[in-house]
Amino acid sequence: MRAFRRGLIVVFVAGIAGMLMRVRGKGGVPPTNGGWRELEAPEFR
Repeated sequence: MRAFRRGLIVVFVAGIAGMLMRVRGKGGVPPTNGGWRELEAPEFR
């Protein structure tokens, strides 16, 4: 019974930590410059 309770507590704490990481990780604006561009014929090398 003690191991079962510990397991539930661990799952509960891990769930809360995961939710906090998910909420705190949101926000910010993705970069709008840089990235991929189409190559012209001389740049194919």
